[in-house]
Amino acid sequence: MIGKSSKKSASKSESARSPKPARKPPAKPTGAKAATKAGQAADLKEGDKAPDFTLQRDGETTVSLSDFKGRQLVIFFYPRADTPGCTTEAIDFTRLADAFAAAGTGLVGISGDTVRQQTKFRDKHTLMVPLGADVELGTVKAYGAWGEKSMYGRTFLGIVRTTVLIGKDGRIRRIWRNVRVPGHAEEVLEAARHL
Repeated sequence: MIGKSSKKSASKSESARSPKPARKPPAKPTGAKAATKAGQAADLKEGDKAPDFTLQRDGETTVSLSDFKGRQLVIFFYPRADTPGCTTEAIDFTRLADAFAAAGTGLVGISGDTVRQQTKFRDKHTLMVPLGADVELGTVKAYGAWGEKSMYGRTFLGIVRTTVLIGKDGRIRRIWRNVRVPGHAEEVLEAARHL
C-alpha cells in the first residue's frame, strides 16, 4: 500500500515539474479568407493585392481576375440585377465600355444574382459588360462590398454598391464605397485614364 501511494505522489510531482508542451492553436486565416469564413467583408484597402476570383457569368461562361492580366480592371458590385439603380449603373458602364477599352481598362459587374438572372438582365438592357454571378458572395465579401444597409427603417446585411479600380500590377488603386450612381461611371473612367 505504502509503495503504491509513494509511486503516485512521485509521478504527480514529476508531472508538475515537466508539464506537457502547450498545443498551439491552429493559425487563423487572415485578410479576405478570414472575412469570408466569418461571413464578414474583408477590410480591403488601396494598395492591397486584388483578391483572385473566378465566377460563372451571364451566358454560362466564366469571368476571372486573370482574364485581365496586364490590364487595368474596374469591378462594380451592385445589389441586385434589374433594379432601377443597378440598371442605370450597368447601362452607364456599357455606354462607356469603348472609352474604358481605349484607356486599357476592362469592366466586370458582380452581384449575388444567379447566372440565369444575370443573362436576363444582360439581354433585357443590351449590356456589353461581363456580369459575374457571385451567389455564394465570396468575391463580394473578399472585396469588402458586403455590409450593413438600411431601408424603410429596417437594418440588414447586403451588397453595398462598391466600385474597385485595379492597376496593371494587380493592386487596388481606387475604391468607391456607397456609390451614388449619377455620374459615377464617368468619374471612374477619368480615374482609369489617369492611373
